[in-house]
Amino acid sequence: MQLQRILQSQGFGSRRLCRAIVYSGRVTVAGAPALDPSAEFPVGDLHFTVDGEEWRYAEHATLMLHKPAGYECSRAPQFHASVLELLPVPLRERGVQPVGRLDQDTTGLLLLTDDGALNHRLTSPKHHIHKTYRVGLKHPAEASICEQLLGGVQLNDEPAPSVALACELPDPLTLRMTIDEGKYHQVKRMIAAAGNRVESLHREAVGSLVLPADLAPGQWRWLPGFEA
Repeated sequence: MQLQRILQSQGFGSRRLCRAIVYSGRVTVAGAPALDPSAEFPVGDLHFTVDGEEWRYAEHATLMLHKPAGYECSRAPQFHASVLELLPVPLRERGVQPVGRLDQDTTGLLLLTDDGALNHRLTSPKHHIHKTYRVGLKHPAEASICEQLLGGVQLNDEPAPSVALACELPDPLTLRMTIDEGKYHQVKRMIAAAGNRVESLHREAVGSLVLPADLAPGQWRWLPGFEA
């Protein structure tokens, strides 16, 4: 693939702008300066730099982000900054989108991708992707709250009870719960239906993917080959 097309596909701008980036000497490939925008490169395991920052070619960009509080999962946020502002401009320009949404005050594992098929698989109710949350409770709870959530609690305007797939209470003010749905404010509403209130909410895992302990709030990481 031509270098100018590679850069364009990775979110570095129009083909004209990408040609200008190359001509200005801002690109290296395999450690060597690349000055010809029409030069052909295999993209299978291509690494390149733009302005000294290293990139790898990816047909689709899929990544995990440790979402901090105070960000909305939207390209058009209403009251807070968009979570996309935590990403480099090329990733935003190529159309990376949050997979589902976390409330602005919810923290933890957020997936983002420009792969529409993957996004659909991860968010479609029929695929039942598990999501695990750590919940800070307002009021001290007893083991009976897990019995309620595992048995199912009725949410307003829902035809059937919402059921936790797993639930444990490490301490009276901390609950860990796994669900496989993505209803609006579901965890908060389930906890309220069980007679308590969510003070903090942190997503620890999506499916088998667990938020790494060394990924700090606001940091992101590539997920090459992620299939869900």
